[in-house]
Amino acid sequence: MCLGVPGRVAVWIDQDPLMALAEIDFGGLRKRCQMACVPEARVGDYVLVHAGVAITIIDEVAAEKLLATLADLGEMNPQEASFP
Repeated sequence: MCLGVPGRVAVWIDQDPLMALAEIDFGGLRKRCQMACVPEARVGDYVLVHAGVAITIIDEVAAEKLLATLADLGEMNPQEASFP
């Protein structure tokens, strides 16, 4: 299963269409990510990142919901979970 993680575009490093690169803020942890799939993203936008590649722009409400869900998963006790 693949997992995309939301992050906020902090700063563009290179906006060349083939080598688009930006620094993405994941709640205080910043990583450089490939931005060729979302060249229209602006500083402050949320993007969904998978394997170091920003794959889509998402709105702030969706980003916050996803972050809350991921936080809940991190607090889940595997012994209490019911899996299909």
